[in-house]
Amino acid sequence: MNPLEQARHTAALCQEKLAIDVTILDMRGVCDFTDFFVIATGRNERQTKAIYDDVAGRLKTEHRLLPRSTAGLGEAKWIVADYLDVVLHLFTPETRGFYRLEDLWSDVPKLEPAAVAG
Repeated sequence: MNPLEQARHTAALCQEKLAIDVTILDMRGVCDFTDFFVIATGRNERQTKAIYDDVAGRLKTEHRLLPRSTAGLGEAKWIVADYLDVVLHLFTPETRGFYRLEDLWSDVPKLEPAAVAG
């Protein structure tokens, strides 16, 4: 799986767990530590943690992908999982609104994740 496929698959997994406002930022050319950010929001800390648990578990079992590092699992207001080519950011609504990563990186292309068939 190439980095773009990994980003789209990660975004689709987030959508399957009912994450909202799922966005992919194309960081190639502006960032040398990753190719894509996948940003998603859970409705609260509990859902944010559940999204992470499911996405991380499926990436591990289906693709043998493990994050190099993770942060924020305790409070689950902003969970970051670094998969090298893709960095997953899971937020609660308040935390996403406060940090506004999309505004910080407003000059990078935004890719729409593929819609999940429902």
